[in-house]
Parts: sequence; C-alpha cells; structure tokens
Amino acid sequence: TEAVLNEVIDKMRDILKIRANDIPNIELYMDQVTTFMDEKLRYTVRTGESEEKILTKTMINNYAKNDLLPPPYKKKYSREHMMVLIFVYYFKSFLTINDIQILLQPLTDTYFSNESGLGLDEIYDAIFDMGAERMQTLENNLRDSFSWISNSFEEVPQEEAEYLRLFTYICFLSYDIFVKKMLIEQLIDELSEKQKERETEEKKKDKKKKS
Repeated sequence: TEAVLNEVIDKMRDILKIRANDIPNIELYMDQVTTFMDEKLRYTVRTGESEEKILTKTMINNYAKNDLLPPPYKKKYSREHMMVLIFVYYFKSFLTINDIQILLQPLTDTYFSNESGLGLDEIYDAIFDMGAERMQTLENNLRDSFSWISNSFEEVPQEEAEYLRLFTYICFLSYDIFVKKMLIEQLIDELSEKQKERETEEKKKDKKKKS
C-alpha cells in the first residue's frame, strides 16, 4: 500500500506539469489534439483499462456540442482549446457534463480569445501554480493518515490487519472525496442560480429596449 501511495504522489506532481507553454501555440487538427492529450495524460489511466485515446474525437465533438468547449475554427484547435480540454478531462471524473458546462461557461465566455485583458493562459498557469504550492500539504495529509492507520488492528492476524488497514484508509479517502464533491456541487448550483438570475435580468432589459 505504501508503494502505491508513493506512486500516486509522484503522479500528482506530474498532473501540475502541463503548463501553458508546454501546449503548442499553433492551431491543431483533431488527430494532433488527441495525440497530445494521450502523450501528456496517459499516465493517469488506471492500470489495465482500455488503450483507447484519453480523449476521443467523439468526446471532443460532444464537448463542443454541449458548450463545454468553444467550437474549433476551420476544424482547428488553439492552445486555449487545449487548456479547456485539460480542465474538462479532470472534471469529468467526478462531475456531470451539465455541471462542467455551468462551471466553464463564464470562463470561456469572458477569457477565451480575450486580447484586451487577463487571458486564459494566465488563469490556467495561476491555478496550476497554486496547486503546486499546496501539493506538499496534500502529500503530508495523505502520508499522515496512512501512518496513523498503519498502527491500527494490531490485535488481529497480520493478513487480516493488512486488509482492514487498507479498507480503513480507502474509507477515509472516500469520505474526503464525498464531502468535497458535495461542496463542489453546492458551489456549482449557486453559480447556476446566479447565471439564471443574470439571464433573466438581461431579458427584462431587452424587453424594455424593444418597448
């Protein structure tokens, strides 16, 4: 279990290594997009799972249809498209497509191809920089919980104790995920309500102008 923990912590550090400058600053065709994503994110796939591309053509097309991703220009994808796709890739493991769309819409509406102010690349790097700063704290929490649980169930045979410690550690991790997922969903629901209120106000203003 400790070896697995060390392996995952190493992978966590790799998650934060894909910075804006690592993404080609040229427009890419679909095959180039899926190849890039596969090269950079293949290590996140669970051992023994499908060798299918990390993000397939069908998936990316569906993201565009569901407004998670701005449509490509002449079938080509920019660096900003790639950054949005990376966010989508991480979110889709625990959020619904609808939740991701609600979460990303203000980001893409305001900062995608924004030439007069804060750009999407700056936001992307700022988020990953903050994540890197918090990585040591996260690593310490994971190791402290593991060390604490490793001293439990000492009164039972070794084989049973190993399973019970593993089960307990997974329960602790699952509880953490459950609580954080609840918080994320609540925050997205509040964001959705604010977006609806804004849209209602805009419709009222349009009606006044027309009248």
